[in-house]
Amino acid sequence: MVSFGVETDDDATLARRIAAGGSTPDTATESELCRRLAPRIRLYGLKHLRSEAAARDLMQDVLVLLLEQLRSGALRDPSQVASFALGSARQLVLDRRRGERRRARILEAFPIDLLPGADPAPEPLDTTRLQYCLAALPERERSVLVMTFYDDRPADQVAVELGLTAGNVRVIRHRGLERLRTCMHSAEGTA
Repeated sequence: MVSFGVETDDDATLARRIAAGGSTPDTATESELCRRLAPRIRLYGLKHLRSEAAARDLMQDVLVLLLEQLRSGALRDPSQVASFALGSARQLVLDRRRGERRRARILEAFPIDLLPGADPAPEPLDTTRLQYCLAALPERERSVLVMTFYDDRPADQVAVELGLTAGNVRVIRHRGLERLRTCMHSAEGTA
């Protein structure tokens, strides 16, 4: 039940009312028009797309397009609103099928494995070497790295606790990581 006598109007009258409103939406009228056209568009989608989800997507796309066209005054003859809606549904179905065929041709021409490949297992961490390299760092760099990565604290918190600026913490962290990386890689070369 819709107020303002909207229920008794036909589709063309509702469309004219929406078009006359311009960009200012008349939600009651738009809702009523959508309520009337939605089942027809959905059935068209079910018949041609054979999927409830695809039919609902089509219904939504057509109704959005229809309201945009009415609001902007681009629909030349609002009395043909139902024809416009079903014609738009037909065109969108054709566009989807065309896109699916194009995708199928591309996959036939350029077959690719769409399944993600298995990631190689990460190398085991040499914890003994890591402890040695951490201990070799200067105290401030070690503290920043431990607070950042082990305690999972942001640079602002680390800065407050160590009496530094957040920018300084980031620089110290960067330098500490470089030294740690160099130390870990130097162990690989000597092992």
